[in-house]
Amino acid sequence: MGTDEYVCSACGQPVATVVKRHKTLGAWVPVWVPGPCRNPECKTYAEEAEEEPRAAVRPEAPVTKKI
Repeated sequence: MGTDEYVCSACGQPVATVVKRHKTLGAWVPVWVPGPCRNPECKTYAEEAEEEPRAAVRPEAPVTKKI
Protein backbone atom coordinates (compact mmCIF):
# COMPACT_ATOMS: atom_id res chain seq x y z
CA MET A 1 0.00 0.00 0.00
CA GLY A 2 1.34 3.33 -0.99
CA THR A 3 0.21 6.89 -0.73
CA ASP A 4 1.32 7.71 -4.27
CA GLU A 5 -1.10 9.63 -6.45
CA TYR A 6 -0.81 8.64 -10.07
CA VAL A 7 -1.08 10.93 -13.10
CA CYS A 8 -1.59 10.19 -16.79
CA SER A 9 1.72 10.02 -18.63
CA ALA A 10 0.21 11.74 -21.70
CA CYS A 11 -1.82 14.63 -20.27
CA GLY A 12 -0.75 14.92 -16.61
CA GLN A 13 -4.27 14.65 -15.19
CA PRO A 14 -4.70 12.64 -11.96
CA VAL A 15 -5.94 9.09 -12.46
CA ALA A 16 -7.53 6.65 -10.02
CA THR A 17 -5.54 3.96 -8.28
CA VAL A 18 -6.71 0.43 -9.07
CA VAL A 19 -5.82 -2.83 -7.39
CA LYS A 20 -4.54 -5.72 -9.47
CA ARG A 21 -2.98 -8.91 -8.23
CA HIS A 22 -0.17 -11.30 -9.04
CA LYS A 23 0.81 -14.65 -7.67
CA THR A 24 3.93 -14.85 -5.53
CA LEU A 25 5.03 -18.09 -3.89
CA GLY A 26 1.54 -19.56 -4.31
CA ALA A 27 -0.34 -16.62 -2.80
CA TRP A 28 -2.21 -13.82 -4.57
CA VAL A 29 -0.66 -10.47 -3.65
CA PRO A 30 -2.36 -7.09 -4.26
CA VAL A 31 -0.56 -4.51 -6.39
CA TRP A 32 -1.71 -0.89 -6.61
CA VAL A 33 -1.29 0.57 -10.12
CA PRO A 34 -2.53 3.66 -11.97
CA GLY A 35 -5.95 3.32 -13.57
CA PRO A 36 -7.05 4.43 -17.04
CA CYS A 37 -7.19 8.11 -18.00
CA ARG A 38 -10.71 9.62 -17.94
CA ASN A 39 -9.84 12.91 -19.68
CA PRO A 40 -11.84 12.90 -22.99
CA GLU A 41 -9.27 15.21 -24.61
CA CYS A 42 -6.35 12.87 -23.84
CA LYS A 43 -4.94 10.54 -26.51
CA THR A 44 -4.91 7.65 -24.01
CA TYR A 45 -8.55 8.22 -22.95
CA ALA A 46 -10.29 4.99 -21.92
CA GLU A 47 -14.08 4.81 -21.93
CA GLU A 48 -15.99 2.55 -19.55
CA ALA A 49 -16.91 0.11 -22.36
CA GLU A 50 -13.30 -0.25 -23.53
CA GLU A 51 -11.99 -1.66 -20.26
CA GLU A 52 -10.88 -5.25 -20.20
CA PRO A 53 -13.69 -7.64 -19.26
CA ARG A 54 -13.60 -9.41 -15.94
CA ALA A 55 -12.85 -13.10 -15.94
CA ALA A 56 -15.84 -15.37 -15.62
CA VAL A 57 -16.13 -17.16 -12.32
CA ARG A 58 -16.58 -20.90 -12.59
CA PRO A 59 -19.16 -22.34 -10.22
CA GLU A 60 -17.80 -24.95 -7.88
CA ALA A 61 -18.68 -28.55 -8.55
CA PRO A 62 -21.35 -29.97 -6.25
CA VAL A 63 -19.95 -32.05 -3.44
CA THR A 64 -21.14 -35.64 -3.55
CA LYS A 65 -20.74 -37.92 -0.62
CA LYS A 66 -20.27 -41.64 -1.27
CA ILE A 67 -21.43 -44.03 1.35
